[in-house]
Amino acid sequence: MTDTAAVETHGLTRRYDQLVAVDRLDLVVAAGAIFGLLGPNGAGKTTTIKMITTLLPPTAGSARVAGFDVVREAGKVRCRIGYVSQMLSADGGLTAEENLRLSASLYGIPRRERSARIAAALEFIGLAEAAHQLVKRYSGGMIRRLELAQALLHEPAVLFLDEPTIGLDPLARRAVWERLLALKARGGTTILITTHDMEEADALCDEIALMHRGAVVARGTPAELKRQVGPEATLDDVFAHYAGGSIDEGGTYRDVRRTRTTARRLG
Repeated sequence: MTDTAAVETHGLTRRYDQLVAVDRLDLVVAAGAIFGLLGPNGAGKTTTIKMITTLLPPTAGSARVAGFDVVREAGKVRCRIGYVSQMLSADGGLTAEENLRLSASLYGIPRRERSARIAAALEFIGLAEAAHQLVKRYSGGMIRRLELAQALLHEPAVLFLDEPTIGLDPLARRAVWERLLALKARGGTTILITTHDMEEADALCDEIALMHRGAVVARGTPAELKRQVGPEATLDDVFAHYAGGSIDEGGTYRDVRRTRTTARRLG
C-alpha cells in the first residue's frame, strides 16, 4: 500500500454465480481527501463499499484500508473506520447525548474520555444546544448530523458515507456539507462518499471515480471530468456520457423502495 493512500484495491472482484458485480477494481484513495464513488444503480458501488468495510468477502483481488488488509486484518480495519449508511442509526427514544454515550460504549472509548469527546462532537456538528432533546423531535438534517457524530466519535481514519443527504431539504443538505468540509479541513480523516447528487459531488469531492457495470470507467477531479466531456459540461453530463442510458433506468423496485423510505424518515 502506498504511503499516501487511505484505501487501495488491486483486482478487487465480487461474483454472484454468473453475475460479476465488481470486476477487477483498482482504486487508490488519497489520505485526507473527500473521494466520490459515483455510478448508476447496479454499477457495483454498494458491493465495493461492503467489501472494503469488511461486510462482504471479495471473490478475488485485495483491498487495504488505513494500512490493513480487509480480509486478513478485518478487525483492525473495523476499528479504524466509520460508516454512515442510509439506514437509521440513531434511537429516537434517546437524546443526542444518550445516543453518543451508547456509541462511545460500543466503540470501547475509555470512560474517562467519553464526556469530553461527546461534548466536542456535539459542538462540531452544531447540536450542543439540542443535546438533551429526544431525537424523535429532531429534523431530518439534525438526525443526519447526529449520525455523522456517532460515526466520528472514535476518530476513524476513514469515514464511509452512503448517500449522506438523500431526502434532505436544501438548507439541511448544505449544513451537512459544511460539517464534511470542516472535517476535511480539520485533517486526520479521509472521506469516501457515494451519491447520486451531482451538485453534491461537485461541491465536496477532491476526486471522483465513476463506476459502470462493475468497473471504473472514468476518474479525475470534477473539473477534469467535465473538461473531458466538453467546455460547458456539468457533472450530470459526465454521468450521462459514461453511464449511457443507465441514468434514466431508475433502478429496481427495491432501490426505489429504499430511497423513498430513507427520504420519508429524513423528511
